[in-house]
Amino acid sequence: PLFRSRTSDIVTKAMKDLCAIKKPHSKLFQRKNILRPFEDQSSLEFFSRTTDASLFVFGSHSKKRPHNLVFGRMFDHQVADMIELGIENYRSAQDFKISNCAVGCKPCILFVGSRFEETEEFEKLRNLMLDFFRQSPVKKISLKGLERVVLFAAEGDRVYMRNYRIVLKKSGTPVPRVELVEIGPSFDFTMRRCQLASKELMKVAMRKPREAEIGRADQ
Repeated sequence: PLFRSRTSDIVTKAMKDLCAIKKPHSKLFQRKNILRPFEDQSSLEFFSRTTDASLFVFGSHSKKRPHNLVFGRMFDHQVADMIELGIENYRSAQDFKISNCAVGCKPCILFVGSRFEETEEFEKLRNLMLDFFRQSPVKKISLKGLERVVLFAAEGDRVYMRNYRIVLKKSGTPVPRVELVEIGPSFDFTMRRCQLASKELMKVAMRKPREAEIGRADQ
């Protein structure tokens, strides 16, 4: 689910763009009683239980934290990780005036920059964005089914998110020539607050079911 509290026009458009990328596995809510996810997670956890959702985005806007997005994930309907990003620059998908990708297409996700390996916060951000944007696992992918590239680049405390459409063109060989066309949305983020899951919670969350281990051994 994607939640909006008191927001700016930028946050409202950004939330709609994120919702569109995640369709059909997303739903946009407007809940003005969810005000401070870092201080009180009860409303988020309630919605996690009622919608059976493990990922969320919360949008807000205030003088202290303008144009604010909080990406988070749950474990057993309890908040595990939350990372707050401030929108510094933004262009909506409509601004590019280019036909977008098909609903539900599986994206290629790229991360650029050593920053994603230098701090725990950026490592968690990379892992969280993988969880958020990837679709269901598949064994085989057709080239024609690859339509979207979601790119994240990091430098200092800035995170840049870009979206591209994959265009396959004739190359005179069996392998087509690949071109990338930017389709939006485009974000320049600043890292703000982080709340990471405790080691105890992560240990429980990463535990593999016994049935899965037995099945792997039988193979």
